Formats: sequence, C-alpha cells, structure tokens
Amino acid sequence: MLHVSPLCDKTQGAFEKLFTEYYRELDCGEDVPHLLDEYIIPDVKAGLIRIELLKDGETDAGFIIYQTDDIGNDWNLREGWGDVREIYVIPSLRRKGYGKFLLYTAEMRLREGGTDKAYCLPAEGCEQFFTACGYKRGNLYNEDLDCFVYEKTDLSNKCK
Repeated sequence: MLHVSPLCDKTQGAFEKLFTEYYRELDCGEDVPHLLDEYIIPDVKAGLIRIELLKDGETDAGFIIYQTDDIGNDWNLREGWGDVREIYVIPSLRRKGYGKFLLYTAEMRLREGGTDKAYCLPAEGCEQFFTACGYKRGNLYNEDLDCFVYEKTDLSNKCK
C-alpha cells in the first residue's frame, strides 16, 4: 500500500538515505552530507521547501522536494509559482506510476496553499515524464542547469 507523508524527525534518516542514493545516481560529485546539513534540512525546518516521502508497504520508495517561490527563498525563479525541485523513485519501483503519484501529491499540496501553477527544470531524459503530467516546455532557458523550464499552468489537471 502506498503512503505519502511529509518529512519529519522520525523519517529524516530514511530521506537522507534516499537523497544520497539519488545524488549518487546523478553522479554530480556534490558533498551530499553537506547539502543535507547546510541546505536541505534547514530549509525544510524554516518552511522554505517541503519534502514528501513515499513508502510502498515497508519500503522507502522515493521523495519529492517542492516549494512555492517566494522572495524569501534563495531559489526564487517565478514568484508565486510552485517549483518541483527534485523527484526520485528507487530504480526497482520506476515505471509503476509512483513518480506521478508523488508529483500529483505535491501539486495538490501547492493548490491547497493557493498556488495554481508550477514549473520544473527536468534533468535530461525526464522531459517526457513531465510532459505526460501536463507540463509544457516554456521559453525560459536555465543556463546553469542547461535546460528549458517546463510549466504547468493548471494544477487541477492530473497526470495521464
């Protein structure tokens, strides 16, 4: 049975393990403990970002990190828009709808908070996933990440 819950002290260890696996897969050479200790966890505790964890029974299956862009955030590309920052599902559970389930959960939470549009900066090869979920390639290009910004202007539309 699938269960999504916000990150809390009790689940922080599971998240940190998943996040480490995610960054290892990205192979970007970042100091993951430093990212977690100095940025990710403090930003969650400050309410700047939100993290939802996905469990399939007893298996930690993935996570999504998202926020509503606000002038108070260091990462504020589009004021008032939802920003899907990171999404990860463990390899053995991919292509089963878990990513869409996580994305839909984040979009629902963003709508509950008053946000009706969202964007993402998909990693290479992930554009099709976001397109299937109603995101469209916009005109804005992010040179730092070498990708176009994908936008969804109606968060009430679910993934296909």
